[in-house]
Amino acid sequence: MTGQDQFIEDVYAREVVMARVGHLIRRKQQEIERITRILRAAASFEGVAAPVLGEILKIVLIGPYARRTWYEDKASLYFSDYEFWVVVNHTLYADETRWCRAKAIIARELGNRCAVSLSVFSKADIKSAKASKDHFILDRLEAGIVLFKASRDAPLPRFKSSERDDVV
Repeated sequence: MTGQDQFIEDVYAREVVMARVGHLIRRKQQEIERITRILRAAASFEGVAAPVLGEILKIVLIGPYARRTWYEDKASLYFSDYEFWVVVNHTLYADETRWCRAKAIIARELGNRCAVSLSVFSKADIKSAKASKDHFILDRLEAGIVLFKASRDAPLPRFKSSERDDVV
């Protein structure tokens, strides 16, 4: 097992996430589980002058795979996209630059097998959506499948900055 494999594989039992998307075919379950692991492991929260350490609070699968309306047509090569929403604990960690590494790994790992859409929200964004009754955000979060929730799921093993750079 290479260092990169250990970094991505050592997160949690994959069956946990796969069971949450048990309505999908096995290949789709595996892809969603892999993307979830990559998001958890490869988010870059270092070097941010925030009052709290960066943390992913929730990863939610939304869209057709969560609604059980996914589409795959090999003849026309049309496939439903995977849509992931991530909620982090501070606005500074929702910045697009914090997620470039994760997106690059997902693209490298899954290639052209599927398109992955990633939206990142802070805890404050969600509170604001609740206060303003933003149904676009609230309805999708409600209908989505929670793949990871910090308060219930296993934490990531901690790597030093230099170890993370060597591994990915």
